[in-house]
Amino acid sequence: MTSFNGLNMGLGNLSTLSNAQTRSISAENFNGEKGKGGMATEGAGAGAARELGRPWKISPCITLQSKETRTIAEITGPGAIQQIWITVFPTWWRRLVIRFYWDDEPTPSIEVPLGDFFCNGWGVRCNITSLPLAVNPAGGFNSYWEMPFRKSARITVENLVDEPCNGFFYQINYTLTDVPDNAAYFHAQWRRNNPLPYMTDHTLLDGVKGQGHFVGTYMAWGSHNSGWWGEGEIKFFMDGDTDYPTICGTGTEDYFGGAWGFEMPQGEYGVFSSPFCGMPQVIKPNGLYQSQQRFGLYRWHIMDPVRFQQDLRVTMQAIGWRSEGRYLPLQDDIASTSFWYQAEPHAPFPTLPDRNGLEVI
Repeated sequence: MTSFNGLNMGLGNLSTLSNAQTRSISAENFNGEKGKGGMATEGAGAGAARELGRPWKISPCITLQSKETRTIAEITGPGAIQQIWITVFPTWWRRLVIRFYWDDEPTPSIEVPLGDFFCNGWGVRCNITSLPLAVNPAGGFNSYWEMPFRKSARITVENLVDEPCNGFFYQINYTLTDVPDNAAYFHAQWRRNNPLPYMTDHTLLDGVKGQGHFVGTYMAWGSHNSGWWGEGEIKFFMDGDTDYPTICGTGTEDYFGGAWGFEMPQGEYGVFSSPFCGMPQVIKPNGLYQSQQRFGLYRWHIMDPVRFQQDLRVTMQAIGWRSEGRYLPLQDDIASTSFWYQAEPHAPFPTLPDRNGLEVI
């Protein structure tokens, strides 16, 4: 017998035996049951497999009907989700909303447009090479965030539009095992300002209550001005902070691990993707209808989680430059996804915008 529960995996404990049970949910095994994969007789691959029959890839994906909310995973715990893979065409990345519910809670702990959860908020394919999230050619979304639960886990995907989403592929890999008392629950929340009201900050998070730690930020930032857009500072207000934060950054590019406007010697933005931070996406104007610059940026607080005991609020300034060396408060299109762990229960999330409020325009 071994006491290792199979969680917090890494190269240092990869050789350690465990009694944890590995399971996987996909369109080929909707419930993750042992010995029940590849048994489908109907599905998107039924025509291609008509001469072969079971188990020749009959149900590789699902269709999400118009305005449908589909439960794609329902798991009885204790255990933890360890890896998720999803792919669907980019036109759906802001039309689909993914939600996670832990331990039979009535409101989700994760509620994010699908693409933004995987650092692809613009509906344009962008590869990511980071520790907790990887996006690989062509649009393969991978999450390695560990997501423990004690009683249950439920994942839903909502189709916001009036047409069916064909070809939604997914695989959810998890373990059934003991979860320690000090393991917190994973949360993610999406917010957007378009445009950001003049002389205000973009709020990434507000009203978070309880004990936890902030572990990451993704921002889909669309510039509405010419010139540099990233002089603004990130601020973490925690445990009773009011007018002034405990943590204050020095600039947008600084927070995301870059420097001096991300500028390369040849006068272009330096696109990069690294384990803990990156600006992997720069969408340039094309001289016609694509008129604005758009950016995708991420910062993971894995080695430096921002820990709070009672409450947390996170904001980001949007600042450029105007004449005579003065700051210009910007009114950009800013969408953010915040990632954090906390003890349940969590405070209610703000209402997610409708399809028009999510749409890339």
